[in-house]
Amino acid sequence: MFVVAGLGNPGIKYADTRHNIGFITLDYLAQQLNININKIKHKALVGEGYIGVEKVLLVKPQTYMNLSGESILDVVEYYKIPIENLIVIYDDVDLPKGVLRIRQKGSAGSHNGMKSIIYLLQRDDFPRIRIGIGKQPEYMDLADYVTGKFTKDEIPIMAEAAKKAAEAVQEIIVKGIASAMNKFNG
Repeated sequence: MFVVAGLGNPGIKYADTRHNIGFITLDYLAQQLNININKIKHKALVGEGYIGVEKVLLVKPQTYMNLSGESILDVVEYYKIPIENLIVIYDDVDLPKGVLRIRQKGSAGSHNGMKSIIYLLQRDDFPRIRIGIGKQPEYMDLADYVTGKFTKDEIPIMAEAAKKAAEAVQEIIVKGIASAMNKFNG
């Protein structure tokens, strides 16, 4: 079994914001796989289905970004999944808009959702897909930037990135992380 967690903030206020690209990616993936993400479990909205022969649990933590680890820890402990079967998708201000970076493990960088997950799991050796949202303009506070809506110009770029990230999840599960890194790291 694999757990695929897309990070974001709950509620209408944060829908379609840069910080919610993990949620947006899960929505694309769920649509492709015909999975409804509509059950409330583990402080998250979840949906179950299959990628190939592998059972997958799609998870959107509903704890707000900086507490994402509470939900992820609950899921990982409940299902007793091996850590390498946890895939986390999230936004990255250090990557250019629309660029994917897949890694097998690593630090949280400046991302508060990942800091929470790594702190509570006490591990950082799980696959992750970072989606570049670009640096905030100099005049803008980081929090305002990441919780801001995409501009008209950003929408097609980020929609394409989310679709590619959804494909990358499937690649990781079916063919392994090395194959996904070769195919999707840009």
